[in-house]
Order: sequence, then C-alpha cells, then structure tokens
Amino acid sequence: MPYNLVKKWHWEVYWIIGGLFSWLIMPFIAVLLTTPEWQGIISAADSSVVRTTYILGVLWGIGGLTYGLGIRYLGMSLGNSVLLGITSLVGSLGLPILRDVGNLAEVLPAGDSFTDMLSTQSGRVVLFGIFVLMIGIVLCGKAGLMKDKDLLGHKEGVNTEFKLTKGLIIAGISGVLSAFFSFGIDAGKQMGEAVREIAVTNQFPFVSDGTYLFENNIIFLVILWGGLTTNLIWSVALILKNKTGGDLVDSTSPLLKNYLFCALAGTTWFLQFFFYGMGETKIGNGASSWILHMSTIILTANFWGFYRKEWAGVSSKTRSTIFLGIGLILLSIIIMGIAKSNFLN
Repeated sequence: MPYNLVKKWHWEVYWIIGGLFSWLIMPFIAVLLTTPEWQGIISAADSSVVRTTYILGVLWGIGGLTYGLGIRYLGMSLGNSVLLGITSLVGSLGLPILRDVGNLAEVLPAGDSFTDMLSTQSGRVVLFGIFVLMIGIVLCGKAGLMKDKDLLGHKEGVNTEFKLTKGLIIAGISGVLSAFFSFGIDAGKQMGEAVREIAVTNQFPFVSDGTYLFENNIIFLVILWGGLTTNLIWSVALILKNKTGGDLVDSTSPLLKNYLFCALAGTTWFLQFFFYGMGETKIGNGASSWILHMSTIILTANFWGFYRKEWAGVSSKTRSTIFLGIGLILLSIIIMGIAKSNFLN
C-alpha cells in the first residue's frame, strides 16, 4: 500500500530502499532493543547454525523475487492462490514430512514429524485445519478467475501475458522457496535458546513459562541478512542496467515523501515477523503457527480487495464463491486455535 504512493521512482529503486528497512534497519533496531548480548550469541553459536540460517534466508529472498514473475504469468487471483497455497503447505508440512524420510531427522532442525502429528489428537486437528485451508484457497482462486471473466470476459483472467505452464513452474519455485523463512526459524533455534537463557537467568521483563517473548528477533536478523543479500544484488544489477540510480536524487520527484513511504512499507513489512516471533514463543513454529500466519495474509488481502471495491459488479455466483472461500479460511484459523488450546492439550 505505501509503495503505491511512491511517485516517479522505478521498481528496483523503491524496492531496495524499502528493503533496507525491512531486512536491515528494523531487524537491527529490534535486536538492539530486545536482545541482550546479541553479538556474543551469534559469535558463540555453531558456525553451521548461523550459516544454515543465513543460506535459508538467501533462498527465501529468491522466492520473494520470483513472486512477481509468477503473478505476471498467472495473474493476481490464480497466481496468489497457487503461491500462497504452496507456501502454506511447504512451510507447515515440509519439515515434518522430511523428518520421516530415512535418517533426515538427525540432520534437520528438531521438531514433530508427520508421524508424530498423526499420532496425537492435536496434530490430527492441525492436519484437518490445513486441509480446510487448502479448499478455501482453491475457492478464492476460482472466484478470482470467475471475477476476471465476469468483468472483462478474458478466458484466463486479466493478464494478457498469461502462460499457464511457465507460470505454474515459476509459482512452484517461488512458493517452495518462500516457505524457507519458516525453515530458517527452526534452523536458528540455538541462537533463540541462548537469548532465552540469558533473559530467564536475569529475570528480564516479558519472560513467562520459561520463554522470552522476543527470543526470535536474533534469528530473524540472520535470516533477513540472507534476504537482503539476494535482493540487494538483484536490485543493484537492475539499477546499473537500467541506469535508474538518479531516481534517488531526482528533484522533480517528491523525494522526502518517497523515502518516507518506502520506510513505512519496509517497517510495516518487518512488523509482521516481529509479531509472528512473539506469537511463536507461545505456540511454537510448527504447522499451526505458519498456517495461522499465511491464513491471515490471505484474509487481509481479500478484505482489502473488498474495501477497494475489486469485487463490485461480479455475479452472485462469483460473490458466493469468494465468500465461501474466505469462510473456510476463517474456519481453518478456528480449527488451528482449537488444536493448540487447552481443550485438546
């Protein structure tokens, strides 16, 4: 939303300026304010932990960059549904499934396997919630295609560059890599546990039930270093290729407003994970946490669509389909809440 208010700047310019706030400035401020002895913790952590967390961040960054191409070839409705659906599934079930394959559990971050989830009542409820979410996402995507047909009569949506095969391949790659943020959280747990130990020992505020509310911020810092690396290389390459660096000092554009809107976009983007990290300390970084996060993104996007009247003028069948899809997504959130509640535990 704030990026829409940036004027006379090319994509690569406002993307990297906002990204500096998303992946560097705000994570650093969060760590300074909430994480004691963060430099010593990173230095003392196993080099393999820091390296793996960083690499997963790099791969997650590639997922973010390829997102735009997926939307280009599939359109907004179908593209978002495919991407978010894959990211939800891979981020929530990828590691649990891999932990059941051979001896991979010994080298993967600790956590529940798919077998573990099937063996507990709460785990089975989580899996049912994921199933309901997938149906909801599919219906939202179907409604999007129906809307495009209602309003514009395009067989495959509003995008004139629609290329199904290429789009699905790119969306698949992007969806899988975008889920690597969740894997990075698990990979960096040693750093978070070190923060927790210091906070508990020194009786810091926001410590309860043996956890520290902000213990994940140091993990985010390393993951986002990886994301910054990917996006910085790509954006700078585009700036040099397109010779758009002059945007940064172009007096004919509203420079102050552009910088402020980029800062706002980057800051609000980071806050999603700042709050995700707080919630994760209460319910863990398992399938339920990631699904709750992704579900809320999908719901928020759809609600903004209604606010912006993107669904005005569609048929009653299309409107019923999108409402049913959103209803199932809301239901999946309720199911996840039940799975993690004392009612089942």
